[in-house]
Formats: sequence, structure tokens, C-alpha cells
Amino acid sequence: MRVAVIDVGTNSTRYLLAEVACGKVDLLEADLKITRLGEEMTSGRLGERAMARTLAAVVAFWRRAEVAGAEVIAPVATSAVREAANREEFCRLFRQATKLELRVLSGEEEAFYTFHGVLTGMPSLSPRNALVMDLGGGSTEFIWQEHKKLKLSSLPLGAVRLTLEAREEEYLEKAKEKLAPLLSRLGRKELVATGGTVTTLAAIAGGVKEYYPGCVHGRRLTAAQAKELYTYLQELSLEERRQVPGLAPERADIIVAGTAIVVAVLELTRLPFLTVSEHDLLWGVALAAAGCVEGAGREPNLI
Repeated sequence: MRVAVIDVGTNSTRYLLAEVACGKVDLLEADLKITRLGEEMTSGRLGERAMARTLAAVVAFWRRAEVAGAEVIAPVATSAVREAANREEFCRLFRQATKLELRVLSGEEEAFYTFHGVLTGMPSLSPRNALVMDLGGGSTEFIWQEHKKLKLSSLPLGAVRLTLEAREEEYLEKAKEKLAPLLSRLGRKELVATGGTVTTLAAIAGGVKEYYPGCVHGRRLTAAQAKELYTYLQELSLEERRQVPGLAPERADIIVAGTAIVVAVLELTRLPFLTVSEHDLLWGVALAAAGCVEGAGREPNLI
């Protein structure tokens, strides 16, 4: 089945087109636009300009999906929309622009689909020993298995949110405050991470001058590399960050906060490295849209 997924996130709007058979997602197209839907979320509302930018990207992706012959188009939204006081207004505008219903995922649903998306790209990964982290713009999800049950946690901590809510010198401390209550209870596991911050750090560390899909999938980012990059990026001006190979200029103003979250996770878990997955929420939603995810309609085990 040919499936298109549109993900409306806090920092970016993403698109995936794939041929999906149960358990397998063959990527045909992937794209991303930095739309910053959550840039004014300190007011609790989505801004008019941010909504217009995002809807323009959504319409472009929707048209691409139709031209590509997608049998199913699955649009989903995450942290910024689910927390916005005017989420119903945005969903109405979305419906008017595309004739599609936007599904606003709970944090736990976001984690659930991310976990299944990660497994499509790492079939040898043992769920029993894995801790999956999805670091987004407005939230960070953690997924792990305990007593043969999937456990999920969504925290209000992301690269955009931390940038807006704290001063740069406070990033690491604030991140640890949010993360410690959860991570202190988890044993040592294999850490697999998704999200734009993580793929960007892996690209910089690996000397990737221009990011392309798949270029950092499966790479390791060590705790030492993450800490070195955190110090390095802090010392650069915003304009200097925009010139760093592997770092998209549009991400330069939030990369330090995102890196602080990665460093905090690695320090709190005392793990020597994380493994980067480019298969994430979109892959999991694609599986679900094709009817391939068992338990997608049931409430997961929450923490």
C-alpha cells in the first residue's frame, strides 16, 4: 500500500511517502520544512504567521502525495498543536486547506508510533534491552519494555521549548531537572534516539557536510562527542552556528538547547553512547495507516 504521512511538529513539518507491507516500510520520498509552529507558544496559542507558514507546507506536501498516487494520506500533529489553546482553530484551518482530518496525537501515542517506527529500521534491536528517545521541538518521548509490556513517557521538554523557557547557561541544569525523575528509575539499556537534534549532532560529528536521508542512520554518538559539541556550539555566535557543516541554518538557534537535552540524558543514564535512528514517528504512523501495527487502537501502558 502506498502511504503518505504528514507530521506537523513544533519546529518542522515533515513528509514521508512509502510503500508499506506489514512490518516493512520502503521509503520513496522524504522531505522537511522548518515551519516553527510553536515559536509563540509561551502565550499558549499558535501564532497567525506560524499557522500560515505551516499550512503552506502542509498543502504542498498534500498535493505531492496526491500526485504520487498515495492510497492513504495520514496527517498527524504533536506537541505544539496538542497543547495550544487554539488547537481547534488550527484543525479547522487544516481541514479547510486539505479536506483531511488532522489527528492530534497524545504524547503517549507519539511515543508508541515512534517505537514501532524505530523497529522498522533496526529489526535486530531487542525491545527488552532498548530505551528509545524521540527528541522533538516541544516534547521528548521515552519508550521501553518492562515485564513484556511497553512503557511510555512523554515529557514537556524539547529543543524549541527549552530555548524559549530558559537562558542558555541554564539549559543543561533545566534539562536534568525535567529528566532525572524518570531516568533515575530506569536501568542501563541500549539507547536509541530519533529527532532532528540527534541526526544533526551525528552529522556534525561524522563530518557530513550536507544532510541527506539515511546518511546518519545507525551511527553512534558518544557521550564524549555530545559534550564536546555542546561546549563547541555554545562558544559560537548564532551566525557562526549557521555556517557549521551538517547543521541546517534554520536549526542554529535551537541546537544548543537540543544538545543540552542529549548531554543530560547520556549523563543521567551513564551510557557511553546512543545509536541514531532516522526511522521514527513517520514510519510508525505509516505502518498504522496500512493496518500493520498491532495494538495501535488500544491505550498503551503509561508512566
